[in-house]
Amino acid sequence: MGALSIRNVRKSYGDVNILKGIDLEIDKGEFLILVGPSGCGKSTLLSMIAGLDSPTSGHIFLGERDITHALPKDRDIAMVFQSYALYPNMSVAENIAFALEMRKVPKAEREAAVARVAKMLQIEHLLSRKPGALSGGQRQRVAMGRALARDPSLFLFDEPLSNLDAKLRVEMRAEIKLLHQRTKTTTVYVTHDQVEAMTLGDRIAVMKDGVVLQFGTPDDIYDRPATRFVAEFIGSPAMNMVEAHRDAHSVVAHGVTLPLDASHGAALAARAGTRTVTYGLRPEAISFADSGMGAEITMLEPTGPETYATLDTAVGPLVARVPGKVTQRVGDRLHLAWSPTQVHLFDGENQQRLVA
Repeated sequence: MGALSIRNVRKSYGDVNILKGIDLEIDKGEFLILVGPSGCGKSTLLSMIAGLDSPTSGHIFLGERDITHALPKDRDIAMVFQSYALYPNMSVAENIAFALEMRKVPKAEREAAVARVAKMLQIEHLLSRKPGALSGGQRQRVAMGRALARDPSLFLFDEPLSNLDAKLRVEMRAEIKLLHQRTKTTTVYVTHDQVEAMTLGDRIAVMKDGVVLQFGTPDDIYDRPATRFVAEFIGSPAMNMVEAHRDAHSVVAHGVTLPLDASHGAALAARAGTRTVTYGLRPEAISFADSGMGAEITMLEPTGPETYATLDTAVGPLVARVPGKVTQRVGDRLHLAWSPTQVHLFDGENQQRLVA
């Protein structure tokens, strides 16, 4: 049994099914990301792990202990909220120590815990301030410090960076990763940001409509997405998708036969009933070439280290992610090339990946 086991957890409100049978298991010290669009059920699942809500059916285990219906205070879990949830009338030190005080921890131990986490989070100079005198990033550090002071078995993060500006979000993301590397505490982190998911998680559960579509490492999910939704949700810019139909062991879109490798041909041969397919290609797989598919540049988005090029082609618009700056201009015509080994094929009807 893992450090956290979620077994066939379901949640319904009347006839509305929010979670439709969630099964997840993570090992001690792992960092699990729950990622998906708004309304997919990830925050509901986190609330049930925390004890703020109860499943309609199923079980949640923390180690060997069934905590499905345990009170929040009996779960040995610390949660960091999106809204920080700090007490405005208390100093930073008092906020960090509050949960320990409620548990009747002796004063000397509380003070030692506050000093320890303040040093870890580099907020020692803020201990006497009130939350109203802090920036958003400082408040988030205090909220994390309050969770850390308890030294729990499990950390829960509910979109903790969504209220921060872009630069601070990047900095705090690095802080959370460093924090996990130091403490090795089992962590569950909810986000709708796929960049946070890819950079923070040991494993990722991609959710949609109350179901886990794929559960795996960041590399698994990026390189071998199980469904079209996962392929489009994870990765920026999103994966290019071309609607096509099969012609024996090949794939054709708008009269153009698209390149495949041997594994794709074998997958098509094994799926005799599959008539339509979606041909997926990551933007970074496409390169400008001397020969290949013809294209016209319709938009260029330079970012400094790379350029996003939107291209009009015979099979529809494609986006290429090209290293560095480009000499071409909008309106220029060129050729595109990519390796067939970088192609992703999905069944046109059920949107499942065709190549195992």
